[in-house]
Amino acid sequence: MAKTAVGLFENSGLADEVVRDLEATGFPGKDVRVLGEPREMAGSGLMSTPRTDFEVDLIRNLAAFGVLEADAESYVQGVRRGGVMVFATSSSEKADAAAEIMNRHGAVEIEEISASRPELPNADPGRATPARDTSIQTGRFRSPGSGARLFVW
Repeated sequence: MAKTAVGLFENSGLADEVVRDLEATGFPGKDVRVLGEPREMAGSGLMSTPRTDFEVDLIRNLAAFGVLEADAESYVQGVRRGGVMVFATSSSEKADAAAEIMNRHGAVEIEEISASRPELPNADPGRATPARDTSIQTGRFRSPGSGARLFVW
């Protein structure tokens, strides 16, 4: 079963450092992906919405290996702000090591991104649906130390 470490970084320089460290520890380059928002997004026609298409595809791809929709939207928001995502897929031990490397380089806590969402000012907390604990979810693991996440798929 494959395991993927995912980290969001504030800029491409940090992501490049992560990739160099991953490769220096023996992580095969073919198992590492770097994803940022394309500088130019070519449209496919008059009604094309390339940025929206990119973001919808990213959310769909993240959901395919277990990322919650709210978390996927936070990743997209981070990428939209200039962040860069690094994915490292391997065996369990190597993926754990990749997450540690990502955390040493300051992987962003996605909760910090989603915490900036506005609250509903007129919401009645007494009538709200009880919050559910998303810290335990099949397929998703929190990496100790910072913002990198591990996904099993």
